[in-house]
Amino acid sequence: MGQKKLHRFAEILEFPNVFQYPENMKGNWNNYFKNAHTITLELACGKGEYALGLGRMKPQANFIGVDVKGNRLWKGARTALAENLDNVAFLRTQIDQIEEYFSKDEISEIWITFPDPQLRLSKMKKRLTHPKFLRMYQQFLQADGIIHLKTDSPDLYHFTSEVIKLYELEIVDDTENIYGEPDIKPELKIKTHYEALDIAQSNRIHYLAFRLNKELPLEKDRLLKDIICEKAG
Repeated sequence: MGQKKLHRFAEILEFPNVFQYPENMKGNWNNYFKNAHTITLELACGKGEYALGLGRMKPQANFIGVDVKGNRLWKGARTALAENLDNVAFLRTQIDQIEEYFSKDEISEIWITFPDPQLRLSKMKKRLTHPKFLRMYQQFLQADGIIHLKTDSPDLYHFTSEVIKLYELEIVDDTENIYGEPDIKPELKIKTHYEALDIAQSNRIHYLAFRLNKELPLEKDRLLKDIICEKAG
């Protein structure tokens, strides 16, 4: 491991706004923020551009960026401290362990911004909008809470659309090309490091917002796999 990474790992151990695999935080995040404001998660946050951007935009709400890469979290956490963004914190953990850190109804919204689309069909269950993960989010997301997906991957966008349709979830917003719209919501103008890279080279940024307002029957997972495999040809 390079000296820069080692230095950053040492630094974030001292950052008061970074929690690394913490114990006893489930149900206690408002105690950390010292208020009862809503809490929004940014999953697979990388350097935390969305947690920071939303934190600046909405001072009367709290935001937590979640990622397993401490080297990435260092950047966002340091920026939050430098800007005195007391409503922004960071959690280091794997996403598939996320329910260990939040209690029922503790989270009001979730942003999933430019995650790894896991394009291989064999890795479909690793997509952060797969029902496997959605069931996990339901353990702590409020009943009327919204999940936001922003991605440059048409595959992940269409996959998520199929999930919403199959499980009959409520769509809040569906935009196939954000920057092709005449009016863009301020929160959608926030750009992440990965958006700037344009890895998918699709020239389009897709956005979906939906509510987890229904049960997600396990028996439909097989049907979802069949639908996606059939569409993939």
